[in-house]
Amino acid sequence: MDTEKCMHHHKSHHILKSLVFVMVIIALGAYSNLTYKKASESMYGPAMITVAGTGEVMAVPDIGNFTFAVRAEGEDAVSAQDKSAESMNSILGYLKEQGVADEDIKTTDYNLSPNYRYEERVCMANSYCPPGERVIDGYQVSQSVSVKVRETDRAGEFIGGVGERGATNISSLFFTTDDDEALKAEARKLAIEDAKAKAEKLAEDLGVKIIRISNFSEGGDYYYPMMYEAKEMAMDDSGFGGAMNIPSTPMGENSTTVNVNLTFEIK
Repeated sequence: MDTEKCMHHHKSHHILKSLVFVMVIIALGAYSNLTYKKASESMYGPAMITVAGTGEVMAVPDIGNFTFAVRAEGEDAVSAQDKSAESMNSILGYLKEQGVADEDIKTTDYNLSPNYRYEERVCMANSYCPPGERVIDGYQVSQSVSVKVRETDRAGEFIGGVGERGATNISSLFFTTDDDEALKAEARKLAIEDAKAKAEKLAEDLGVKIIRISNFSEGGDYYYPMMYEAKEMAMDDSGFGGAMNIPSTPMGENSTTVNVNLTFEIK
């Protein structure tokens, strides 16, 4: 009886050891598989897909911009500056009377420089005659100003008005939007949505699942203002004068485009 009982106990112990051994083998296998997977990911990294997205927003401009310059000459620096100031004050007074705010008028360049001439020399016939001495022959002043027009439908009127009051050059009328950042943000949102939609379709075609976004980058954003060169106007010998042809200024729509790249981890 004791012998039978001892054999039964021995058999149970043997079975238990076998089960423990099997469990150890399974655990080692799972651990090895996990270790291999981590090593593989560490070596090669997780699987990724990268897609590009584009977002474009169209908007009617609400700001007009143009530049003009005043140039004047005088026998000395003071007289040149006085002449320039007379014309400039007339132009600025006109703009302010029309409701253009001080913060929307900005001097972009001011230059005072001498004019030069070479004195004539009396030289003997058939002999070398060196150039005469360079001497100052008066002064010239040039001042450039940029103007922001918030009443866009009056941009052509303002161009004509500054020309009639002594501007010697008017150029680069273009229309923009005052809040460019809001347009860029909207275009960026559309670009991200475009990239996500492309990624979902690509994952479906590949038979994989998107886990998460692992990287985001934004390319150059593109803003296309409507340009208009305001140069062809009636002129006389003194600069702008006589009958002024006020240009028509169609605005159309501006385009703001943002490009993004999204990288997704997949499995």
